[in-house]
Amino acid sequence: MNNPYITKEQVNEAFRKIYLEENYSFLEDDLMKLADGFIMAAMPAIRRTELTMCVNFVKSLNSDVAAALYEKRNKL
Repeated sequence: MNNPYITKEQVNEAFRKIYLEENYSFLEDDLMKLADGFIMAAMPAIRRTELTMCVNFVKSLNSDVAAALYEKRNKL
């Protein structure tokens, strides 16, 4: 399974750094499926936060451009 957001190496590294209550031995493909599921679940909140931060920055420079950016990006 090819995940455009995270590599197998990144998933394996993150899994090794996480303390779990039980000992688990996941197959690499299962770890990738879990990672993809978590990413997709978090994506709307990440997108909203990124949009808000960008619009706030642009607003500090030009409020008209910030309004246009918000209109354009909020429709996607």
